[in-house]
Amino acid sequence: MLQILGKTTSINVRKVLWMATELGLAFEQQDWGSGFRSTEAPEFVALNPNAMVPVIKDGEFVLWESNSIIRYLAGRYDGAFLYPSDPCERARCDQWIDWQASELNRSWSYAFLALVRRSAAHQDSRQIELSCANWTKHMAIVERQLEKTGAFIAGRAFSLADIPIALSINRWLETPLAHAEFAALTAYMERLAPRQGFREYCRNGTP
Repeated sequence: MLQILGKTTSINVRKVLWMATELGLAFEQQDWGSGFRSTEAPEFVALNPNAMVPVIKDGEFVLWESNSIIRYLAGRYDGAFLYPSDPCERARCDQWIDWQASELNRSWSYAFLALVRRSAAHQDSRQIELSCANWTKHMAIVERQLEKTGAFIAGRAFSLADIPIALSINRWLETPLAHAEFAALTAYMERLAPRQGFREYCRNGTP
């Protein structure tokens, strides 16, 4: 059985849990991370030298990095309906997955640590303001893309890219800051509502 190592409050762990749900996979989730078993433990570091969640164990195969994991699961378990083989369609998915990791995540880092994690090292009011503004700027990019597709982030069909993007939107919505009114974004989250993985691992009250 697929093993998913990482606490469910982690946004990156929830990517993997949601993906496994989309694929209908049986899995065992183990709590690792702050408040649970330490990722600095030798047995965990042996799996991921970065000492970070998530990690999966699929038989003898071990993999870390959440976006690599969801891509692997799509390829391993007949997930072409989520991650198409056509190079152009796949590239559209990849660009949003990679943008979420490289651009969107950086935009909210300071504000999230200040307003949700209550980090003492992230309480500079000017930096919080700048991070919130940058976060909203990136949400506006998502809004324009959703206006363009009229459906999902990479096109007319739900895809692998929607998992990290929707989780990031949820984080924005669950963080106590001033939220711009984005109609396409709101409709998008409503469109995702029937999906079991979305209900359990995205709009579950966890930022």
